[in-house]
Amino acid sequence: MTTPQDDLLPATRRALLHRIAVAQAEGRAPSLVATVVRDGRAVWHGARTSVDGHGPDENVQYRIGSITKTFTAVLVLRLRDEGVLDLGDPLEKHLPGTGAGEATIAQLLAHTSGLAAESPAPWWERTPGSLRPELRDVLGEQPLLHPVGRRFHYSNPGYTLLGALVEELRGAPWEDVLRREVLEPLGLHRTSAQPQAPHAGGWAVHPWADALLPEPAEDLGLMAPAGQLWSTTADLARFAVFLANGDDRVLSTESVREMRTPAAPAEAADVVDGAAYGLGLQIQHRDGRLLIGHSGSLPGFLANLTISLEDDVSAVVLANCTSGPPLSSVGADLVRVVAEAEPRIPEPWRPMPEVDTAALELAGQWYWGTHGFALRLTADGKASLEPFAGKGRRSRFRANGDGTWTGLEGYYAGELLRPVRRPDGSVSHLDLGSFVFTRQPYDESASVPGGVDPEGWRGIG
Repeated sequence: MTTPQDDLLPATRRALLHRIAVAQAEGRAPSLVATVVRDGRAVWHGARTSVDGHGPDENVQYRIGSITKTFTAVLVLRLRDEGVLDLGDPLEKHLPGTGAGEATIAQLLAHTSGLAAESPAPWWERTPGSLRPELRDVLGEQPLLHPVGRRFHYSNPGYTLLGALVEELRGAPWEDVLRREVLEPLGLHRTSAQPQAPHAGGWAVHPWADALLPEPAEDLGLMAPAGQLWSTTADLARFAVFLANGDDRVLSTESVREMRTPAAPAEAADVVDGAAYGLGLQIQHRDGRLLIGHSGSLPGFLANLTISLEDDVSAVVLANCTSGPPLSSVGADLVRVVAEAEPRIPEPWRPMPEVDTAALELAGQWYWGTHGFALRLTADGKASLEPFAGKGRRSRFRANGDGTWTGLEGYYAGELLRPVRRPDGSVSHLDLGSFVFTRQPYDESASVPGGVDPEGWRGIG
């Protein structure tokens, strides 16, 4: 992937370079490499290194740790879309005998299965996968630490089970299925389970001295679906575009959107931090932006993928150190720098291709009791309902073709909006999940639950 460096303004490019230079220097990373994506392609690449000479380019592999989980989640969603499984299926239905089979596939994807965070000792990230040849070696004698489905508890063994599920249903190794169904269609030719030259070496940096220690690069065996992959900023830039837009060769736009939707109950600390988890994707509210993606780490490596859909800007940051620079913050800052310095230019407004007169009759102001709402029709054929002022309950709606509409988000997601008409065909009111919306507050000519006082509105004197 070539990265034309003139796609961003010189001041923006310098600000991006400054941010990664500070991260590499203050985080004491042997090397740090980053790429920014906008309008569906890489528009900037930068690198800093402690080695004299040319810094690593966008084709040098680094280990990406738990970003691997997002790839595994894509494979599971593909199986769902093909009808091979349902996300509500208990694991036992497809992969019996694990001891954790009461957890559903969705709960495994969202880390709400109740499973432990790690496999039993020795530490799986720094020991050969051959020490854990069977699933029982990964799960231990008591796999469940929490009631199934009750809380978010990040679990690496949970994604081992999902990888085993993929292998069981596809009849092929996880790595082969991933290459065939995701990596090759998306053109991620520099993403692999084993390192391929050129690749960075992993290092530990002494916390109290500017000294290095090489980290082992272990094959994780059954734990591979949780963190095995090596990749480049160029490949992860392409993957970011896929996670933003979908690709029917791999996963539809709707299914990718489902991955980005919060699916786990947030812990109190997560609510404070503005963090949530979807199906294989982390979600964070930071500096007024909704960011999705995933972070990753293995001994010797740190990785981060951050996407702002609203700004249409993504960032990939990779480093070859066990700890040091806070890559999640760096990724968010790279997105912010571009979004603020060169804000997205919206597409030109265009009118509807055709006007549905029955739908047009619904547009305008409505009142739920005394709460004022505006219903607008948009050029994409949908409708939006939102309060006149403040946050309140808002949603977009999809037309069902029979005069009714279905809510797509928020409080009204899945709820039916039904126009109720008078004998002459005019609209009396809207019924939205039993709520009555009228043209005037408590319109006496509409069927308001509980009726309207016949003396009407009055003063206090």
